[in-house]
Amino acid sequence: MAALAVAAAPAAKAAVPAAHAPSSPGLAGALFALLLVLGLILGLAWMLRRLPGAGFRPAEGLRVVASLQLGAKERAVVVEVGGQQLLLGVTAAGISRLHELPQPLPPAEPPKLPNLKDLPNFAQLLSQRLRKDA
Repeated sequence: MAALAVAAAPAAKAAVPAAHAPSSPGLAGALFALLLVLGLILGLAWMLRRLPGAGFRPAEGLRVVASLQLGAKERAVVVEVGGQQLLLGVTAAGISRLHELPQPLPPAEPPKLPNLKDLPNFAQLLSQRLRKDA
């Protein structure tokens, strides 16, 4: 009887994993899951844009002209409201009007990109640096 139980045990162990072996979803299942997640992200972004007060659209008639960080949580901000520019103090405690500008600030110059032709040759700089270190 013991011999019969010993012989039956390996056969039972071999049969159990085959019946309960988890199968992987495969490439098609992974692609479907990826498309589902991307569709969910796009759907939520569309819905968020449709909600009132979403914050993605700039307020009409209100524009930040300049901002200057004064401390860890303090800043001075110039805003334009209806053609009028105001200097505001922004702190963690609140916002207060500091001054009404009689003349608007001149528009800031857009940042200039460096001219790639004026940059030094990287290969020459590297060879000079390696010669100095040797």
